[in-house]
Amino acid sequence: MKNTHLLQNLKQLKEDMENKGWVIEAFTFNYKSESYTVLVKLYVENEKRPEYALLKLEFIKADDPGHTLTAPANSTQIMISAQKLREFFNISYSSNLGNILEQFYQHFSSFIPTQINPNHPENIRRLMVSSLSKSDSKDPNKIYCYTVKRNPDNKKRSPFNDNKTQLLRPTLYSKFKGERTISFCYSLDQKDEKTDEEILLSFGKRR
Repeated sequence: MKNTHLLQNLKQLKEDMENKGWVIEAFTFNYKSESYTVLVKLYVENEKRPEYALLKLEFIKADDPGHTLTAPANSTQIMISAQKLREFFNISYSSNLGNILEQFYQHFSSFIPTQINPNHPENIRRLMVSSLSKSDSKDPNKIYCYTVKRNPDNKKRSPFNDNKTQLLRPTLYSKFKGERTISFCYSLDQKDEKTDEEILLSFGKRR
């Protein structure tokens, strides 16, 4: 492809995510009358990262959330075969495929933000929370915060637990933002959910 850094915005977005403590971000993308949510995920400590990969992209089809494509990416390309890219996005094969893929990248790059969006709509926030839960080896349906806990051996909360709470319980998160050894606990049952005041009172009694 002639322009080797068509996805340059990914580099700026990654830097903004790192500066603000986010391991996930999302944006919407339209192509060929289809809408997608794109989850942007940073590689975390001890996670295997392919050579030259900046981050991971997960494309989720808006009208079929089970239809997804996940791949490493950098400022030059999405690091999967042209065939997989064509099949997922329904790009017709052609003798000038290189030009067609460059056009795809140019189109895609126009949707990539350079900074995180602090105000995602509910449907996108749900997808981000679900992904964070899975990355933290938790049930994605556990979204009801009922307590906080001090981690043993001064272990820091995971970045997934951190970001999930910023999305679901921002005011509670603000109370413990600086206390990195405290994690937030979630339940499947909405009846278990506690208010900020209840959680703070309970935590205060245990201290």
